[in-house]
Amino acid sequence: MKISFITTIFNEEKNVGKLLDSLLIQSIKPTELIIVDGGSIDRTVSIIMDYESRIREKNILFKCLIKSGNRSIGRNEAIKNATGDIIVCSDAGCILDKNWLKNITSPFSNDKVEVVAGYYSGKFENIFQKCLIPYALVMPDRIDPKNFLPATRSMAFRKTIWKRANGFPEEYSHNEDFVFANELKKKKVNIYFEKSAIAYWIPRNNLGSAFIMFYKFALGDAEARIFRPKVILIFIRYLLGVILLIFAVMSKSDFILYALYFILFMYILWSIAKNYKYVLDIRAILILPIVQVVSDVAVISGTIKGLLKYGI
Repeated sequence: MKISFITTIFNEEKNVGKLLDSLLIQSIKPTELIIVDGGSIDRTVSIIMDYESRIREKNILFKCLIKSGNRSIGRNEAIKNATGDIIVCSDAGCILDKNWLKNITSPFSNDKVEVVAGYYSGKFENIFQKCLIPYALVMPDRIDPKNFLPATRSMAFRKTIWKRANGFPEEYSHNEDFVFANELKKKKVNIYFEKSAIAYWIPRNNLGSAFIMFYKFALGDAEARIFRPKVILIFIRYLLGVILLIFAVMSKSDFILYALYFILFMYILWSIAKNYKYVLDIRAILILPIVQVVSDVAVISGTIKGLLKYGI
């Protein structure tokens, strides 16, 4: 089995070394490593090239390509240049468990397995990142193995499947791997979930960058006309809240106003209750509701922008 590891990079001087370090200490090594840089203007490419000798010492074929464009364009370029029959990928901003490559490729010993969805776990350094993780990742107790879709943080597939799916969708710049995964699902590709293939994701470090992350996720979904049930529920909740607020103002009803206060209080309690078990830190009582509201506003904004971009 010939394994090609691919990744796309853009201005990742702070993170690319962590990804490569974790790749080079894998319990098994890929046949080749192909990195496509999207035109970085920082030290990303020079850092990558500093690893060239270490990569070749591991008997790994190495290519670093420059290709302007979004992540899908970069991934497709990498796969076109890949000689392996199995393509594995992760992203900058991730650190791979030492057995990640072995675990994500071993299911291919079964000829019926066409895609392997690896797992991803948050690697936090502070309380904010710890609170952000359950909003951005699928937590272990919420996993549905039969319906777990692969993400490029931790994914492997046969090159023939990439061709069958017509590659990653280059018209989308946000959340394109989710669009790709849904295309695989539509084509009834045999996807195998491998929980032990863990890529550790480094969360955003502040509310501003977290807002942008959620906004881009929602924008990408809306551009592709993918509407997740939880996004629809967010719109329903806030629409009902706005309607009640309008009624309270127009009718000057204290009852409706107090009902709104109660609903808001229960919403705050709910935002704490559903995720506190993943944090178990008293400071989370303040942070979790803030992250909830910020993510809600980002999702609403991104969805509306995506719908308007191509016409509702």
